[in-house]
Amino acid sequence: MKNPKWILATIVISQFCCISLWFAGNGVLDDLRANYDLSVQALGHLTSAVQFGFISGTLLFALFTIADRYSPSRVFFFSALIGAIFNLSLLWGGNTLWSLLIARFLTGFFLAGIYPVGMKIAADYFEKGLGKSLSFLVGALVLGTALPHLLKSSSLFSNWVWVIVATSSLAFTGGLLILLFVPDGPFRNKGNPLKLMAIFSIFKNRELKTAAIGYFGHMWELYAFWAFVPVLLKTYQDLHGKTLNISLWSFLIIGIGSIGCVIGGFLSQRIGVKKTAFWSLLLSCLCCLFSPLFFYISYEVIFLGILLFWGMMVIADSPLFSTMVANNADSVLKGSALTIVNCIGFAITIFSIQLLNYAQLNFSPTLMYTILAIGPVLGLWTLLKNST
Repeated sequence: MKNPKWILATIVISQFCCISLWFAGNGVLDDLRANYDLSVQALGHLTSAVQFGFISGTLLFALFTIADRYSPSRVFFFSALIGAIFNLSLLWGGNTLWSLLIARFLTGFFLAGIYPVGMKIAADYFEKGLGKSLSFLVGALVLGTALPHLLKSSSLFSNWVWVIVATSSLAFTGGLLILLFVPDGPFRNKGNPLKLMAIFSIFKNRELKTAAIGYFGHMWELYAFWAFVPVLLKTYQDLHGKTLNISLWSFLIIGIGSIGCVIGGFLSQRIGVKKTAFWSLLLSCLCCLFSPLFFYISYEVIFLGILLFWGMMVIADSPLFSTMVANNADSVLKGSALTIVNCIGFAITIFSIQLLNYAQLNFSPTLMYTILAIGPVLGLWTLLKNST
């Protein structure tokens, strides 16, 4: 398999399979709550545990230059295998909230050996045209994240146990594909160790600072929105007495973001990366601000159409901000800057998820999503301030 197109296709398919571990717990949350007597706030806690695990894993993998010292393909495979095992631990009958949190944390930890390492594998093969490859990989991330909701919506997976078994099996398969068919790339170079002091350089470089803050604002909204899509749908269903296939619509609303990434990639070639990222962030920000009105739309087709649009806009700017960070980072510190910006971004998601977790018990369920506008507003203000 020497054709680069087949290499890229294999990496994309493998990423899609393995990233299904990310929201596996979210896809079967109602079943976890029923089986292990969890509170309504379990959604936020379990999602945050994955995020925290991913942050920890990313930092440790970077500090010890794991993907540089060892074959990235092997790192990817073993991370997928171990992540799949911890995902299966959700089925243990003696689970409590704490054991589930540990299982999700460790799953997130080994996702750090899948998503970023998959990006590195792509970079080792595509010295030119990496931006296009990146859009496909982010699209795979989106679809993989949404997949557990699709599985749960199918009658074949009506028993939640099979959703967990399926996502673990897919992760193992994805890791095996990389191990067997994607050897180390021709442009693989030994990277530099992570330089934690690079965090200060981010705020000295004006363009890099702008890109980083834009990314942070985007991340404040992204994972909190994804995590609470089922809650949002259920709120609308209860208000209007509708009957929605919440799992299927959760998959569609999250998964359509992959199309948003592709469209954003093509638009960025025509009107520029920064401008495209700005408009995507603005449109998703408007969705946050006007979200209270969405719940009072009596026509569900219009309501669902708006959520599909929101699902496209909320992720379309993600590869664009990453491209801006990479393009403006010092070449010597590029790896460290990207790692640190990503880690801060994922740390921010924990705060926004927990804030929504608090809001669902203490605020109106139709008003709480306006909180998500905080990040995009900050990002947009920074982009405008530094556009001159």
